[in-house]
Amino acid sequence: MKTPTRLTRTALSTALTLALLPLASEAASSRTAEYFERIATFPVYRNLGADEDASKQTAAEITAVSRDGRTLIYTDSPGERIGLVDIQDPKSPKPAGFVKLEGEPTSVAVHHHFALVAVNTSLSFAQPDGVLAVFDIRNPAHPKRVATLPMGGQPDSIAISPRGRYAAVAIENERDEDLNDGLLPQLPGGFLRIVDLKGQPSRWSTRDVSLTGLAGVAGVAPNDPEPEYVSINDQDVAAVTLQENNHIVLVDLRRGRVLRHFSAGQVDLNGVDVEENDRIEPVGVLKSKRREPDSIAWVGPLLATANEGDYEDANGEEGGSRGFTLFDYNGQVWHDAGVSMEHAFIRAGHYPENRSENKGIEPEGIASGSFRKQDFLFVGSERGNAVAVYDMARPWAPVMHQLLPAGMGPEGILPIPARNLLVVSSEEDSAEDGYRSTISIYQFGTKASSYPEIRSTDSQLIPWSALSGMVADHTQNNRLYAVPDSYYNASRIFNVDTSKTPAVIDGQIELRNAGKTVDYDLEGIAQAGNGDFWLASEGNGKAKPNLLIHTNANGEVLNEYVLPADVAAQQTSNGFEGIAVAGEGTASRVYVAFQREWRNDPAGKARIGVFNPNNGEWGFVHYPLDPTVEGGWVGLSELTAIDNGQFLVIERDNQQGPAAKVKRLYRIDLNGVQPVAEGQRFPLVSKRLERDLLPDLQSTGGWVLDKVEGAAVDNQGRLFVVTDNDGAEDASGETRFMRLGAVAP
Repeated sequence: MKTPTRLTRTALSTALTLALLPLASEAASSRTAEYFERIATFPVYRNLGADEDASKQTAAEITAVSRDGRTLIYTDSPGERIGLVDIQDPKSPKPAGFVKLEGEPTSVAVHHHFALVAVNTSLSFAQPDGVLAVFDIRNPAHPKRVATLPMGGQPDSIAISPRGRYAAVAIENERDEDLNDGLLPQLPGGFLRIVDLKGQPSRWSTRDVSLTGLAGVAGVAPNDPEPEYVSINDQDVAAVTLQENNHIVLVDLRRGRVLRHFSAGQVDLNGVDVEENDRIEPVGVLKSKRREPDSIAWVGPLLATANEGDYEDANGEEGGSRGFTLFDYNGQVWHDAGVSMEHAFIRAGHYPENRSENKGIEPEGIASGSFRKQDFLFVGSERGNAVAVYDMARPWAPVMHQLLPAGMGPEGILPIPARNLLVVSSEEDSAEDGYRSTISIYQFGTKASSYPEIRSTDSQLIPWSALSGMVADHTQNNRLYAVPDSYYNASRIFNVDTSKTPAVIDGQIELRNAGKTVDYDLEGIAQAGNGDFWLASEGNGKAKPNLLIHTNANGEVLNEYVLPADVAAQQTSNGFEGIAVAGEGTASRVYVAFQREWRNDPAGKARIGVFNPNNGEWGFVHYPLDPTVEGGWVGLSELTAIDNGQFLVIERDNQQGPAAKVKRLYRIDLNGVQPVAEGQRFPLVSKRLERDLLPDLQSTGGWVLDKVEGAAVDNQGRLFVVTDNDGAEDASGETRFMRLGAVAP
């Protein structure tokens, strides 16, 4: 459909509706839904040379693909280079090396057999400069530089027109956020540079389009436009976001002039978390928040923006509508996500509570693509670390199709419809903190969505995250209980329905002591025969003690039990983890796993404590830990009673990704083992490997998660294992809820 350039808003909207409605209705009624599934994750550090330190910071920010779809080219800003990845077999991506640049790459795009790389070579914020480096990539093993075009300022986003006539580069000339609190204006102002892609790259010419003054009174600093992102439609019209000025500009690339421009406007949000208080409380209201779009994409004749919000003006007003918006050619809003996208992230456990006072999930990347005649919009959350996929059969009413887990800080979103692939590059990289920049590869065509594996119900908004312990209900089929750790200030127990896929959190029990909420670091949960709960709260090795907590079925705290003083004196920061209850009446005992050795424990021996609730006495046995992994430790994270004095124990290292080695489920038998008091020689239990969990964690093609924290065996003998996602804080937010079949007698 050709986009008219001289229609009134009403006429254009009517034309769009008439054009899109029958096509969308036909598409929606005639197809069977298919989904994306992650098939591989490539840690970018694998591209480092043999002579480079593997812990060196390296990142993939924006990714492009060669014309044949077999080579990825990504910008590595910390390394001032572009990296290449061989995806001939997308399930097994391979490192293909780097090309050094003279500055920081900000974006990359591919035209025929050329890779165009925007490079920031600025001497300072006040002296912005950059080039467009052009490489012949017909031989991906040896890219050849064939041209260098001056950009006249600091480039950011680059896009190639679908018909291959033009490249458009947003010359941002970004502000110094440390100067005058980052307030605009900070000149020189940015502009749009058009590159005419005629002939060989050495003969390409450039033209500039001024964007100064367009934002007008609705903008923050019209004389400092700071263009952020650019997208081009099949009519050679470039859409440019002026993020800080909350403005969108449409440029005719053939004539090199502005066609029209409009404010991105404001939005009211009802039901958002606006306070960072270690509780996810989506009850706040934000009024008249500027959308401040970051990335932008054409979706047929419509424009889709990811509304990150990135600027606080002199009055302290900050943008960020936490969603995305669809505009028509005249700036009329056809759809705004409002709080719906953020609520979907909350239901999937991907909400970053530590960003509540800022921009919540912070949508940043956006892209569109058509796969087997299904039209999709992809919206990436920089802080929620996932990509929301929307079915665009009815463009004025997008429907969330699925949620895709990604790495830390997803930035670049690259649909490759010709190969039924989607590529997401996540730029956050910190070997010291255990997470690395990754490129995630997804394939289109599965009949069901595989993620999330656990979510909260649609009937109410139940926030959850950081699941650290589980237990099955003694009497109800398909019912588990799970607890979060100290990520929540108000401790609670989640009700989990396993009869559905994904499993559904359909209720919660808030813990209370004398009518007041309590703040525990819950690491384990067990259920007594009468329906009461026993909970393990981990101490910090200092003022916060390790606690056994006894509650009734309604979450009312009946008792808190501390360790004897001579035992507590030996504590470290690694305390209580899993908990189990076995026996009835006077024979009832509470078992608790200590994560690692305490001060007077032999090396490689962790305690299992046995508490008698009838008299308050403690006894202990030792559990033999697997050997410590290089650069990390090995400890216990769960204890699950199964039958006849037998227990399942999760033993894990603290490593993730390719470094993960020990993620195992062991069986121990405590029949005939007599626990003894502190000061005596603890008996050593024997263990038998029940299941190596590492293949299960690797099976989804993702980054292997370190915190395998909870396990439960239901009354039908089925085993469930869950990972703790750390509340998406310095972690991806991904939760694995694994159904691992029947446990042998």
